[in-house]
Amino acid sequence: MRALLLAAGIGSRLAPLTEALPKCLAPINGVPLLAYWLDALTACGIERFLINTHHLADAVADYVRRSPWADCVDLVHEAELRGTGGTLRANRGWWQDDGLVLVHADNLCHCDFAAFIAAHRQRPADILATMMTFDTPDPQSCGIVLTGPDHRLTAFHEKEADLPGCRASAAVFILAPEFAALLDTFDACTAIDFSRDLIPQHLTRFQAWHNAQFHSDIGTPAAFLQAQLDFVWPAPEQAPAAAVSAPVLAGLTAIAGSEWTIRREVPPGFSAAATFRQSGKRILAASTGKTE
Repeated sequence: MRALLLAAGIGSRLAPLTEALPKCLAPINGVPLLAYWLDALTACGIERFLINTHHLADAVADYVRRSPWADCVDLVHEAELRGTGGTLRANRGWWQDDGLVLVHADNLCHCDFAAFIAAHRQRPADILATMMTFDTPDPQSCGIVLTGPDHRLTAFHEKEADLPGCRASAAVFILAPEFAALLDTFDACTAIDFSRDLIPQHLTRFQAWHNAQFHSDIGTPAAFLQAQLDFVWPAPEQAPAAAVSAPVLAGLTAIAGSEWTIRREVPPGFSAAATFRQSGKRILAASTGKTE
């Protein structure tokens, strides 16, 4: 199986950071988003990657060239944005023989990718795609899904005002080779939007797999800064929270290429979230609130 990492977006909501840095290279605790994806997918057996580029394409190419994944990544530049479906169609010869993991490389995700792939391989014969879902705190900004008892999609609501829940598409999919035939139903010159054009038309050919661990769209400055505090990679072991007896800085991160700094003070009597090493293992002392 191969993977397509969508990295062509401009990231206008994350300006001014994205004026100098493509969104897929935005650092979360010092590590570019793209590196998280390449590391996680390589670990579950993906051996070949395609990354599409557009905005600040040279920066993406330079990062890939210097990365540990240089020999297993192919780059394709889009002078004009094609939409997710358009990129799939333009590069179908690269992936349709093997199937595909499709991700938006400007999101942040942690889950059991091996279990995700296993669920897709065990799908019913008529299912062509497995959609990762997560529970969103902001349903109006996402595509909300409903499923039947067999996890098959029964409804999809894209960024509507009145929504039937918070179970959302994570914009991470696994596509069977036969999915490529669905792209032939569109005019060759049409930009194909995955959520608007493909999912609603072929709803029952999708099944859902739920990620209960971590998923975030870091598309706004607020979400980007929050991700610095929420996300630890790789997932650490849990240790009891440690109360502090004096004000301390629980986190201090400088964002490369900008003047943004994240700092969080913990007052006396509260427990602090801290990451440290003990006997070579990474440990997280999680925040639990005020202590007596």
